Amino acid sequence: MTVAKAYAAMSATTGLEPTTIDRREPGAHDVEIDIEFCGLCHSDVHSIRGEWGDQQWPLTPGHEIVGTVARVGSEVTEFKAGDSVGVGCMVDSCRECDSCLEGFEQYCEKGMVGTYGAVDKRNQDSITQGGYSSSVVVDENYVVRVPESLDKAAAAPLLCAGITTYSPLRYFGVEEGDSVGVVGLGGLGHMAVKIAKAMGAEVTVFTTSASKAEAARSLGADQVVVSKDVAQMKDARNSLNLIIDTVAADHDINSYLKTLKRDGAIVQLGLPEHAMPPVDPGQLIRRRLAYGGSMIGGIAETQEMLDFCAEHGIVSDIEMVDGEGLNAAYDRMVAGDVKYRFVLDTATL
Repeated sequence: MTVAKAYAAMSATTGLEPTTIDRREPGAHDVEIDIEFCGLCHSDVHSIRGEWGDQQWPLTPGHEIVGTVARVGSEVTEFKAGDSVGVGCMVDSCRECDSCLEGFEQYCEKGMVGTYGAVDKRNQDSITQGGYSSSVVVDENYVVRVPESLDKAAAAPLLCAGITTYSPLRYFGVEEGDSVGVVGLGGLGHMAVKIAKAMGAEVTVFTTSASKAEAARSLGADQVVVSKDVAQMKDARNSLNLIIDTVAADHDINSYLKTLKRDGAIVQLGLPEHAMPPVDPGQLIRRRLAYGGSMIGGIAETQEMLDFCAEHGIVSDIEMVDGEGLNAAYDRMVAGDVKYRFVLDTATL
């Protein structure tokens, strides 16, 4: 057992505070990672503030982990000390169900093991603790290689925001000449714009704020539609093959369905706290539209995404924070005051 420096919440109302957490000694198939950077995800805020149900405290969040391999187990062959690696939203799964065997561990039929706040399969009496810490030990099958050409800090959000947007774009076969819409221009949205453009798509950003038009275009968007503007929404009708909806607040998608071409689809990535307005089935039926959802990606697909981002020079736009600034960063995330991802420098723990 080793001791890692960390920040953790002791309850849903106390915020994050410095502490230490225990990490297991590496087993035969484990990789010990010295964490250098960890992205801050809005799901961290929901979890720490108890907005997604009860948690077991204390809890160290963080599932966008990038660092350097410190030690490996005796049977690890794919990684060695000194390698740049990452860990995303999961650290284990059953490895036996159809989803796991097909490389979709995120949909494990027995439930994937989250990087934090999940029952630890190695110790049923404890929960997993995340990346707001100085080190972590993870099974080699749930570790990915971070290409050397990527800036480590800016690559950290790729382990969640990057794969969450890459996976549905790849699943729906986006290619040169396709038209892709992106609803929302936050942490997920700005990655969706960058990745869709790199795949060759023409990208339209939907935003409620006209002030974000310049930012959207600087990221590569070809068109910007202010969704509150009835005329602009009307002009956008029947223009898109696919829409990536990144908004995590409840909102009405029926107006966005009208912007899809026949056989188009909307993929929901944001998870609203409250129920969404009902979807009009008539719109789906009349043009054979689909409304679905997607959650992160499997381990192999996450590696594919990192390699794709390295090939195309894609990283997240970030703002660095130190340990003492975590609670203030959470408040700013809730207020939407970040372009576009916070990343924790773990050297400040």
